[in-house]
Amino acid sequence: MIFKRYEWQLLLRVLVLFTLLCGAAYALVGKQYIYSVCTVPLIIYVIVSMLRQYTKVQQEVQEFAEAVHYRDFSRHYAIQSAPANVKVLRKGFNDINVTFKTINRERETQYHYLQKILELVGTGILSYDQETGDTGWVNETFKNLINIPYLKSIHSLGKRDENLYNEIIKLKSGDSKVVTIIKDQQKVNLQLMASVLRSEDKVYKLVAFQNVSDAMDESESNAWSKLLNVMTHEIMNSVAPISSLADTLKNRIKLLDKSNSSAGHDLEDIELGIDTIKRRSEGLLKFTESYRSLNKITKLELQKVSVYDLLENLNTLMLPTLEKKNIDLDIILRDINMTIDVDVNLLEQVLINLLVNAIEAVKDQAEPMISLSAEIMANGKSVLKVSDNGVGMSPELMEKIFIPFFSTRKTGSGIGLSLCKQIMLMHKGNIQVQSTEGKGTVFILQVN
Repeated sequence: MIFKRYEWQLLLRVLVLFTLLCGAAYALVGKQYIYSVCTVPLIIYVIVSMLRQYTKVQQEVQEFAEAVHYRDFSRHYAIQSAPANVKVLRKGFNDINVTFKTINRERETQYHYLQKILELVGTGILSYDQETGDTGWVNETFKNLINIPYLKSIHSLGKRDENLYNEIIKLKSGDSKVVTIIKDQQKVNLQLMASVLRSEDKVYKLVAFQNVSDAMDESESNAWSKLLNVMTHEIMNSVAPISSLADTLKNRIKLLDKSNSSAGHDLEDIELGIDTIKRRSEGLLKFTESYRSLNKITKLELQKVSVYDLLENLNTLMLPTLEKKNIDLDIILRDINMTIDVDVNLLEQVLINLLVNAIEAVKDQAEPMISLSAEIMANGKSVLKVSDNGVGMSPELMEKIFIPFFSTRKTGSGIGLSLCKQIMLMHKGNIQVQSTEGKGTVFILQVN
């Protein structure tokens, strides 16, 4: 309705201007100069009026364009008090503002929704400008993985972890790589995946960080468990008949006549060989049976345990051995009320195993010392540590100590630390080692 009214007003002005121009021309041709001069002010008035309308419309459009440029859609244009030629424009401007506000609200809702999703996922997300290195998005999972509260530029990461920084920079779009970092004095394996996205004239690199340590440990443990099952089954099936047959042959030989000295001598040699076969077969059976303990643990009996009581019991248990070997045991507990949800019998087995290993490591030291400590980390997880000032281990040795069958001692079975790791994985935790040759070793137990 407003637009039609404006059209009629504009058409009327054009007709008036046309009539005045025709009248002035007619008067000028008829040499009626007085009438021609009288029409000039009217013509000028109509033209100025039309120019004012045009200028007003142009000014309104310019102001609206400036508001759009600065993304200001909060302004409301008054329609009722506006001139007729501007009313239609202002109504259109208001409609456009309402549309943009709706779009912005939807985009803002989607952005917050995406924010919540990225914060809830267990994958760390980092995006940064490939040209300047300025970060665009960093979620809380990434900050917790790297133990960093704030990251303004990707280049700042190089000061904290140069190796991780270099791997991120080198990682190409579509590629993935597993990188090891140190977090809370523990090794953590991160899988890095990268992609590239363009926004206007900028290129952003998006990197995802997935903690795969637990998955790798669980897969490794399952693989060893399956291998042990197969090996135990095959060895038992193969060796048991040999041992039985050797025993049968030995009994038959005893029944033979040994009157012939030459034959008796040969029979003694045969009997000796059979004894050797039987002894080695029984030793192999006993050796195989010992590995079955790695697969016997199938269920946990979880209960809330006082860490103070746990450490006190261990101290009482190990004290006679420690005093006999003149070894000091230092127990450190920052929170006397600290509790953990564990299978206390299995966890005690792990700690006893580690303490026995520590005693073996420090026995030749001038001032042997073992430390047993517990604390709650910043991430809320409980950590127990068994440390010593013993001979330590080389990096190559640390990579092998959790492998079943591997032992550095001649009398070791090679299942102690493997069993410890399996128990900790069943608790949804982990066990890691830090060691320096000649300075000592620290075993770190993490309990969720």
